[in-house]
Amino acid sequence: MKNGLLGDSLEIFSTGPQSRNVARNNYLERVGEVARWSEQFGCKGILVYSDNNIVDPWLVSQIIIEHTTTLCPLVAVQPIYMHPYTVAKMVSSFGYVHGRRVYLNMLAGGFKNDLAALDDTTPHDDRYVRTVEYTLIIKQLLRGSGPVTFEGKYYRVKNLRMNPVLPPELFPGVLISGSSAAGMQAARAIDATAVKYPKPADEEQGSDIDAGVPRGIRVGIIARDSEAEAWSVARRRFPEDRRGQITHQLAMKTSDSSWHGQLSGMAEGRRDLTYWLEPFRNYHTFCPYLVGTYERTAAELARYIRTGHRTIIMDIPPSREELEHTKIVFETAIRRASE
Repeated sequence: MKNGLLGDSLEIFSTGPQSRNVARNNYLERVGEVARWSEQFGCKGILVYSDNNIVDPWLVSQIIIEHTTTLCPLVAVQPIYMHPYTVAKMVSSFGYVHGRRVYLNMLAGGFKNDLAALDDTTPHDDRYVRTVEYTLIIKQLLRGSGPVTFEGKYYRVKNLRMNPVLPPELFPGVLISGSSAAGMQAARAIDATAVKYPKPADEEQGSDIDAGVPRGIRVGIIARDSEAEAWSVARRRFPEDRRGQITHQLAMKTSDSSWHGQLSGMAEGRRDLTYWLEPFRNYHTFCPYLVGTYERTAAELARYIRTGHRTIIMDIPPSREELEHTKIVFETAIRRASE
């Protein structure tokens, strides 16, 4: 979002709808409209999910580009799915065909059942080692300075070139989970933004500070003029769901992700006036929410910004009107953070 207070130092992303949550005959239209809303809101880009049970993220990214003029797909990249050369080729091809920049959300993990189905038994921290090698090959190929030779624990290439050459201004931004020590180490190694699902803002003060790593958060926002209205909207959108709670508990058993464990621990009994984990606990979404008046949610968001979080990924917007409410929060938060 360009704002005149923090300039372009804050990068805001929305999130695209998942195919499993939208009827097939409506999915194409839904992706296009969410992308247009996000661009009109002022987002830099839009996160595109990837896992074993949804549409391929590169095909979804093509839909996003066709429906927008500047919005950058933030593509979730799972190393187990494709060779790093293929990812670099997709990025360079988007640049050549569309002149559009792509961001890469590098995944080191995933649900254990998804990985097991692909015969991937790599331990948690070793997956970050693999992702570092994977990303370094992608970045070297896209720099186009010459043939790439790389020999690591998981990947080896020899005299590999990338064509078409990617213009330097379209070089991809790179994000990775920063919820664990292994994730932060990987972020440093590949010069990526470390993104996490945050704790309440007052608990982020002075925590996990690493001046050498750009940082970001993923969070949802529901704000209105009054607390009562905001919470009414929140509870209608994310109602209590016993089946969802059971699914969440099962997901916990099939995930070794640091962020999943951390949030689940906080979700047990957390009842904050602004920071809300019930959508996560009921398996409606994976990120915490900020709920309340424009001023209250903006104050919380401003605290995250002040602690150095310059990338913010919002949850899937349910409507264009909801983004209008969220825009008020961001404008207020940016102003507060600059004071």
